[in-house]
Amino acid sequence: MHKALEDCESNMSLGNKKIIQSFPLSYKLDGKDVLGRLEGMHGNKLEIKAHFITCSKQHFEDLLEVIEEAGVEVIDFIPSPIAGSLITLSKKQKMVGTALVDIGGETTSLAVFENELLISLHTFSIGASDITNDIALGLKISLEEAESVKLGTSSLEFSQKKLNEIVEARLSDIFELIENHLKKIKRNELLPAGVVFIGGGANTLNLSELSKSFLKLTSKIGTTDMFGITKTKLRDPQYFVALGLLLSTKNQTGYSEGTFTNLFKDIKNTLKSSLKQLMP
Repeated sequence: MHKALEDCESNMSLGNKKIIQSFPLSYKLDGKDVLGRLEGMHGNKLEIKAHFITCSKQHFEDLLEVIEEAGVEVIDFIPSPIAGSLITLSKKQKMVGTALVDIGGETTSLAVFENELLISLHTFSIGASDITNDIALGLKISLEEAESVKLGTSSLEFSQKKLNEIVEARLSDIFELIENHLKKIKRNELLPAGVVFIGGGANTLNLSELSKSFLKLTSKIGTTDMFGITKTKLRDPQYFVALGLLLSTKNQTGYSEGTFTNLFKDIKNTLKSSLKQLMP
């Protein structure tokens, strides 16, 4: 099985790309689909269909160099949508089909899960900062004020209609990219668990409502019950990727309700040990 995955990887034309992570999607043994566990079966020819996550080799090497120069030990590289899914998505959501959309400052990542497998991942060069920039230009205000307006925390007086038009125009650009990719993988309007948004851009006003209208899928802002009744700012979806990275070594199977009795304590301990590496 591992040899088949290695052969699959070696046959890829990577160019300037580097494989970050690989996910087997399906197997065939002597031309027949394998359902269930592969171990223990016998045959002459094993075929594998796999999904490979890649990034620019140059960017990867530059990032690794910067981290090591900061004195931080690199244990592993985990794509941010994978980390975010550990916090946000349940096993059932990943089983029936869902799209996790991480709207960051400069980029938006789309990860599609089905049958508990990551079947597609793509990153677009557009993010929440583009919305902020548009608001600043449209309302003639500073970037700091525009950020507050975007999040609905500003006391400034402005035309709500004009703001809605500005935000909707940029979000439509993002939704169009998502829709086109879902069409490419034949999953548009076919994800029962809908779309879940995380990242700082997930806090943009009217995001889920606009998404429902454009993508024709159930849409919501990512949440988590993992902290129980504890009041913490970490409930904000902008922190979910960072939390997922911290928990990735503790939980590789995804989040399911009731499995994190001592999670908050684990997070605090992990944060302390991680921050020690950054101390002079």
